[in-house]
Amino acid sequence: MKQPSRNVHIRRARPTDLPILTEALALAAEWRSSVPPSNVEAVLAHPDLALILECWGRNGDTAVIAECHGDPLGAAWYRYYTPEQHSYGFIEPSIPELGIGVRHSARGVGIGTHLLEDLIAIARKDGVPAISLSVEQDNPAVRLYERLGFQRHAVVENAWTMVLTL
Repeated sequence: MKQPSRNVHIRRARPTDLPILTEALALAAEWRSSVPPSNVEAVLAHPDLALILECWGRNGDTAVIAECHGDPLGAAWYRYYTPEQHSYGFIEPSIPELGIGVRHSARGVGIGTHLLEDLIAIARKDGVPAISLSVEQDNPAVRLYERLGFQRHAVVENAWTMVLTL
């Protein structure tokens, strides 16, 4: 795997970064597509996707952004959910769910790895016990998650729920 450019910088997300997180969510949802989503709002009109970043900024919401010369390349985040309202990789309320999306032009050079490594380091520092995620079984990102220590926890339809114990 190629290393990202030295000009790539990973930083903590700010409250004003919700549009970057929203684009990353659309990229994650449309991972099979070879082109970026043309209309992020249309992708996020799906109720299951809309709730993923709904009311972003709640206690525990944590994200990192990858940028090159100020241009966002991708983002990774985690947040806590309840048994009544949660995303696809929910295990329990004490374990936040992870999401990640990287622009097509920035894939395959280690940016996703660096985003996840930084986010996992923050979670460890903050005392998060584990992080979960959902990934479709044929998504190449499964290898990335396993390389970082995520374990397969359950199968839900065509997706793995995976967990990383911290």
